Amino acid sequence: MKKSNARNYREEPMNILEAEIAITALHATGEYTVLRKLNLERDPRFTQKNVQGTKIGLCIDTETTGLNHAEDKIIELGIVAFEYDPMTGAIIRITDLYNGFEDPDCPLAKEIIEITGITDEMVAGQALDNDRVMALAGQASLVIAHNSAFDRKFVEDRYPVFANLPWACTVSQLDWAKERIISRTLEYLLYKCGGYSINAHRALDDAEGVLGLLLGSFPVTGMSIFKALLEKSEVLTSRICAVGAPFDKKDILKHRGYRWNDGSNKGNKGWWTDVSQNLEEDELSYLGTEIYPSGNTGSVDIKRIDAYARFSVREA
Repeated sequence: MKKSNARNYREEPMNILEAEIAITALHATGEYTVLRKLNLERDPRFTQKNVQGTKIGLCIDTETTGLNHAEDKIIELGIVAFEYDPMTGAIIRITDLYNGFEDPDCPLAKEIIEITGITDEMVAGQALDNDRVMALAGQASLVIAHNSAFDRKFVEDRYPVFANLPWACTVSQLDWAKERIISRTLEYLLYKCGGYSINAHRALDDAEGVLGLLLGSFPVTGMSIFKALLEKSEVLTSRICAVGAPFDKKDILKHRGYRWNDGSNKGNKGWWTDVSQNLEEDELSYLGTEIYPSGNTGSVDIKRIDAYARFSVREA
């Protein structure tokens, strides 16, 4: 038995080496792109260095019964906790993993089963481990999701403690257009920023995918993705709502990136956009010149948002 175990142990690195040689050869032809399945247990991009002043981040993902956090419920929660250096953005190691189901007390919609592969039988009688989740939240200095505008509201409803933590988003807070990336799906970004693949639409797989993305670099600028996200998450933004803007200016506002809020989801009814706080005066000047005939921007509503409120229901 000991001889057999020793042989298997020696063969595994050889197989990995052979695979790497084959991948390198395929890439060298210029005819192939090889996707690697993301395997964080063996990912060489973790620094594993002991650093003073490290913090804990959480990559988080939810699978839910629908899109409305006020009516729908979480059916699966995945969390990956990791240690990082806030000064350099270096990701050091994974510190914990959590994955759990929860019974929503109603049958799952057919489309949810098709998208996630989660069935009524898998969630029946299940409950999230509140102690584990609360313990992870208690360690965290930052929570990150791929579309935090969706996940944060569900997580806060289920665990209000997450309302007291700063959040960041790998979809909306990174300049993917600058990197010439046309799709913001997690699967596509992992492919473009490292050649990795995941089993999408399961909570822990997607949470691991987020961390895998943060370990990578942008394909054009070569900058660290996590370092860029850390810097972006710390920026104060101003939500500017052009209340009472003339109807005939709507196309101009849309072209500039403003979106319409009908007032049904809190906030003022009107066209709005988010800008960095240092660009607030420039945006008000634009509105006074191009949108409001009188030049009076007194009706414009401005809310300043930080990482603790961003993506929360409190942001509206």
